[in-house]
Amino acid sequence: MEERKLICINCPMGCMLTVAMEKGAIVSIEGNTCKRGETYAGKELTNPTRIVTSTVKVTGGREPMVSVKTKADIPKGKVMECVRALKNVTAKAPIRIGDVILEDAAGTGVNIVATKAVEREE
Repeated sequence: MEERKLICINCPMGCMLTVAMEKGAIVSIEGNTCKRGETYAGKELTNPTRIVTSTVKVTGGREPMVSVKTKADIPKGKVMECVRALKNVTAKAPIRIGDVILEDAAGTGVNIVATKAVEREE
């Protein structure tokens, strides 16, 4: 039986989790103080995902950059591909919170959206 140790990141408690696995399947999870820890450990060890946050350049705006994030979590293995795709993206002002900045990031089916409004430069 294999034992894996994790720190839960779902809440500020930061519980130390111990997960017992056998043949790739989770047998037990210990150390969590809430249900979210159990859910996190299960997902992290079987299908790890992440939210990507970054910034992209803005043209014609009062600010040169806008903060963005994935609308949902994406497979952990696609994070760097997603970040590389954002490197060459430029958004045109005006930008509203929730505007789609990049569709289908890294072929994940998840859009990148603005998390800040940027007004047009006048």
